[in-house]
Amino acid sequence: MPDQHDHDERHGHGHAHGHGHRGPRGSLWSRVKHAVTPHSHDSADLVDSALEASVRGMRALWISFAGLMVTASAQLVVVVISGSVALLGDTVHNFADALTAVPLAIAFLLGRRAATRRFTYGLGRSEDLAGLVILLVMAASAVLAAWTAIDRILHPRDMTEIGWVAAAGLVGFLGNEIVAHYRITVGRRIGSAALVADGLHARTDGFTSLAVLLAAGGSRLGWHWADPVVGLLITLAILTVLWGAAKEVFSRMLDAVDPALVDTAEQTLAATPGVRGVDTIRLRWIGHSLVAESELDVAPALTLRQAHTIAHDAEQRLINALPRLTEALIHAHPGGEDGAEHHRAA
Repeated sequence: MPDQHDHDERHGHGHAHGHGHRGPRGSLWSRVKHAVTPHSHDSADLVDSALEASVRGMRALWISFAGLMVTASAQLVVVVISGSVALLGDTVHNFADALTAVPLAIAFLLGRRAATRRFTYGLGRSEDLAGLVILLVMAASAVLAAWTAIDRILHPRDMTEIGWVAAAGLVGFLGNEIVAHYRITVGRRIGSAALVADGLHARTDGFTSLAVLLAAGGSRLGWHWADPVVGLLITLAILTVLWGAAKEVFSRMLDAVDPALVDTAEQTLAATPGVRGVDTIRLRWIGHSLVAESELDVAPALTLRQAHTIAHDAEQRLINALPRLTEALIHAHPGGEDGAEHHRAA
């Protein structure tokens, strides 16, 4: 008769397998480096990946913060000498956009902290809370812009220094578009929904700055109503982007992922040699890191060591297929009728 050890080796197919890994990054040099570098299962890999993403996010925040503060300060000078409502709304929005770097920076710093027995996943979800703060700032700036525009409709006032107002609007557009492109690019590269939302916020500012040109042109033609009406249009633009950013932030808070990622993960796992089927696959974002859980069917006759090898191979393939994936928990269990009965009994 086989001994107890042989029984465990043949029938203990339940297998949970999880490691933190660093997937391939976006640049060509990083991908080449990843391809020729041995892949380690050391937990330091996960820490290094998270720290690198946080450093890149922080760099994007402070560079864009400086750019927006310079832009908004220049616009504020023109607001004081011209009294333009449209430019005031744009300037306030630019200052608000710059200040959203503060909660995001705090979130990135918190995300660097190691997991504890109380916060077993770490504090990466603090980015979602920062996203909520950004949404509140956007909403507040929309209210202020609307209030100022309505007040100017009720109490008309001529715009002065129209040429400077137009120039300030153009400067605002260029500054915001540069910052928006930078934030969105870095946010998508590191998987930060909050940073992407902040970039969309800056892009809104850019279009509202263009609207300031319309206000200046209308005032030049003697249309006194043009300035406050454009201010109301700016409010509508802010609300439109606010809606889009809110959908992205709240989707992330509810653990939504791109279905294409799920399809890629499922196809990758199913194509792993030895995998007979993918029972479940779950993905979720924790800050700007992606984690996965999956249950795989394997042959009932496999030993525990063989099941472990298959699960490990599936995990490696999954991490290579999903660059932002930093952790995967793979459970392999026996498939087929005999395996299903064993799995239910376990």
